[in-house]
Amino acid sequence: MSTCFDAIVIGTGQAGPSLATRLAASGRKVAIVERKRFGGTCVNNGCMPTKALVASAYAAHLARRAADYGVVVEGDVRVDMKRAKARKDAIVAQATSNVEKWLRGTANLTVVQGHARFASPTSVHVNGELLEAPQIFVNVGGRASVPPIAGVRDVDYLTNSTIMDVDFLPEHLIVLGGSYIGLEFAQAYRRFGSRVTVVEKMDRLIAREDPDVSKGVEEILRNEGVSIETGAECMALERRGSGVALKLDCRGNAREVTGSHLLLALGRVPNTDDLGLDKAGVVVDPRGFITVDDELRTSVPGIWAIGDCNGRGAFTHTSYNDYEIVADNLLLGTKRSVTDRIIAYGLFIDPPLGRVGMTDAEVRKSGRKALVGMRPMTRVGRAVEKGETQGFMKVIVDAETQRILGAAILGTGGDEAVHCIIDVMMAGAPYTTLRNSVHIHPTVSELIPTVLGEMKPLL
Repeated sequence: MSTCFDAIVIGTGQAGPSLATRLAASGRKVAIVERKRFGGTCVNNGCMPTKALVASAYAAHLARRAADYGVVVEGDVRVDMKRAKARKDAIVAQATSNVEKWLRGTANLTVVQGHARFASPTSVHVNGELLEAPQIFVNVGGRASVPPIAGVRDVDYLTNSTIMDVDFLPEHLIVLGGSYIGLEFAQAYRRFGSRVTVVEKMDRLIAREDPDVSKGVEEILRNEGVSIETGAECMALERRGSGVALKLDCRGNAREVTGSHLLLALGRVPNTDDLGLDKAGVVVDPRGFITVDDELRTSVPGIWAIGDCNGRGAFTHTSYNDYEIVADNLLLGTKRSVTDRIIAYGLFIDPPLGRVGMTDAEVRKSGRKALVGMRPMTRVGRAVEKGETQGFMKVIVDAETQRILGAAILGTGGDEAVHCIIDVMMAGAPYTTLRNSVHIHPTVSELIPTVLGEMKPLL
C-alpha cells in the first residue's frame, strides 16, 4: 500500500516549510517529512541558538566595560552558564514549536515524522510506509564535519551541535578551525570566562577573506585575550589527563596546545549519505552534495535539491532563496536562477563583519581596473559614540562600469549597514547612486556615501 501526493518535501529546514506551505496553498496535496527536530540547523543548532549565546556573551562583555561609560557595576561580572543555556533553549523551543504548529495547521499539508529514504524516483519509504509523488524536494541540510585527524577517535570533542548542550564553563576551550563558526564560539566562550585557543591550519584566520579583514578579526579576538595558533599544517590529538592535547606539528616539533575541552569547527558535510539517492538515480558530487542546475533541479526529472545539501550556498538566507527560486518557477512560470543572487554573508563576532561580492584578491585576479575606498571605524561617529571603534569599512568598484564589485564592513552595525550596498548591487545601479544618497545621522550607514566619495585606484 502507498499514499499518493502531488509533492513531497523532505526536511523542515529553512527552505522546506515555506515551499511545502506555498505548494499546499496552491491546491496541491503535499507531504513534508521530518526525522528529528522541526526547523533544521538554523533553528536548532545554528543561527538562532548561537546568536542567543553571543547575545549573552555581549551582555557580559558590556557589563565588564561599564566603567568606560560611567556606569558603576559592583563586584566581579560572571556568567551563569545554566541560565544562559536555559535562555537559549527557550528561544529554540519557541521557534521549533512555531514551525511545527505552522506546518500541522496548514490545509492540504500532511506532516510525517520519520526518516525518508528513496525507493524510486517518485517514492520514498518512511516508517515502513511508501509515499509517492511526481515531485520530490530534498531539503536535508548538513552536519558538522569530523575529518580524519590523527587521534580524533581517541578524545572527546564537541561540535556546533553538541556544544549546545553545554551548561558549564570550560576551563580552557580549544577551537579547532579559524573560520566563521569557530570564531563566533571562541569569542563567546572567552567572554563567558573560559580560556580559549583557536587553532587554524592556514597561515591566517578566515583565509578566504582579504588579509586586512583577517588581520582585523584577529586583532579583535586577541584584544579580548583569545590565543591564536595559525599554520598548524599537521595536527594530532591525544588524551592528556582529563583533557586533550593538540599537537600542531607532526614532524617532531614540540608546538602543542592543551585544554580541558575541544570544539571541532572544521566545516560541514551534507546529510545525503542515508537517503537512498542511488535508488532514485540522483547524482551527487565527490563531497556528497546533490548536483543541481541553476534552477535547483537534480539529475532526475521531478526531483529538486534545496538548501545546504546542494552545495550552492550553505547559508540560511541562500536556502530561503532556493525556496523562492523553485516556488516561483513552478507556480508563476518565471525563470529565476541561483546565478541571479549576489552572495553576501556575515561573521557574527562582536563587532561583526558584513561581506558581499568579490574580495580585493578576486578583483585583481579578474584583471579589472578598480577603485577602492576605506575608512576606519575610529572615524565613524556612531562607533565612537558607542565606544566600539574596532574595524573598518571598505568598498571596491569597477572603474569602467562604476558598478560595486564587493564590500567588507568590519565594525559595529556592519552586518546591517552592508545591506545598503547589497541593494545597490542587486539593482545594477552605479556606485554614484549610493554615493549621492543622503543617509540618516548618526548611523554607520551614513559613512558609506563618504567612503564612495573618496575612491582611489586599487593597486
